[in-house]
Amino acid sequence: MNDVLQEVDERSKLAGTNKFELLIFRLGEDQNTHTREIFGINVFKVREALVMPPITPMPGAPEHVLGVANIRGQIIPVLDLPGVVGCVPASRSILLVTEYERSIQGFAVEEVEEILRLEWSRVMSAEGAAVGGMVTSFARLDEDAEAGRVALVLDVEAILRKVLPSRFMIGDEMVQTHTVDIPQGSVVLYADDSGVARSQIEKALSALGLPFIGTKTGKEAWERLQVLAQEAKAANIPIRQKVAIVLTDLEMPEMDGFTLTRKIKENETLKAIPVVIHSSLSGSANESHANSVGADGYVAKFVPDELARAVTKAVGAL
Repeated sequence: MNDVLQEVDERSKLAGTNKFELLIFRLGEDQNTHTREIFGINVFKVREALVMPPITPMPGAPEHVLGVANIRGQIIPVLDLPGVVGCVPASRSILLVTEYERSIQGFAVEEVEEILRLEWSRVMSAEGAAVGGMVTSFARLDEDAEAGRVALVLDVEAILRKVLPSRFMIGDEMVQTHTVDIPQGSVVLYADDSGVARSQIEKALSALGLPFIGTKTGKEAWERLQVLAQEAKAANIPIRQKVAIVLTDLEMPEMDGFTLTRKIKENETLKAIPVVIHSSLSGSANESHANSVGADGYVAKFVPDELARAVTKAVGAL
C-alpha cells in the first residue's frame, strides 16, 4: 500500500501515446448487489493519495460531503465517494486528492490497490449501460478479455456536479459575446466520453451559432473524419469546408485525444483542420504534450468563454 501511495505523485505526470495509468481502488460493498466492485480513476487527475487525515465537519454541508481537510495548508472539501455510488465501506481509510476542472478536492475511498498502465483500446464506453450516469467506461485490467477483471472508470465530471452543483455549475453559462466565422456548410466535430461534458460543449457551440457533430470516443471521431474526408473529395472541396475544427477531450475509450490529434496532423488530407484539446487535465505537462502532437490549442474545462476564445483563435489562425 505504501508503495502505491508513493508512486502516485511520480506517475501522475506521465503522458503516453494512447496509454494511460489507472489508479485502482475499492469503495466497499454495493448496497444492492452485495459485491465489492473495482473502481478506477486516471492517475493524471490524482495529485496524491494519503492515509485519511482529520476531517472537519461543516454544518449544512451538501449530502456526501464529509467536511473539509487541511492538506498542506489548503482547505479542500472531502467527498464520500462510497456514499455517492451506493457502497458501504469497511472504512474510509484513504484520501485521493484530485485536481479537476481547476479545482482541488478529496475523495474518501476504502482502499487503494495498485496502478496499472493500460492501452485505451482496453477501455470500452459505458454509454447505454445501466450504471446510473456515474461510470464513463469499463477497463479490462488483465490480458484475458473474457475472464479478466474489469474496473468501473468513474465519470468525475458527473459526480462533482451532482455533489457540489454550486461549485461546478456556476460557470456553465457564457457571459461574453463572441463571433466565430467558419466556412458555410462546415461543422465543429467534437469528441468527449462524458455525457455531462457533451451537454456543456453542445450548449456552448449552440450559443456560438456553430453546427456540430458529436462523438463519444477518439476512435469514433477518427472514423467520422474518414467519412467526411471522402465526402469532401467526392465534392472536390477542401476538407475545411466540411470540418471547420476538431474539439477533443484527452481521456476517452479506444483512442485518446493525444492519439487522435497526432493522427489528424500526420494525415495529408486532414492536417489542415485545426485541433483544440479541451480537457479537465490541466497543467503545463499536458499542454506541452498537446503541442508536441500538433494541437492548435489547449483549453481546460469548463469555462464557456475560454472555450469560445480558443475555438475563435484556432479557426482564425489557419
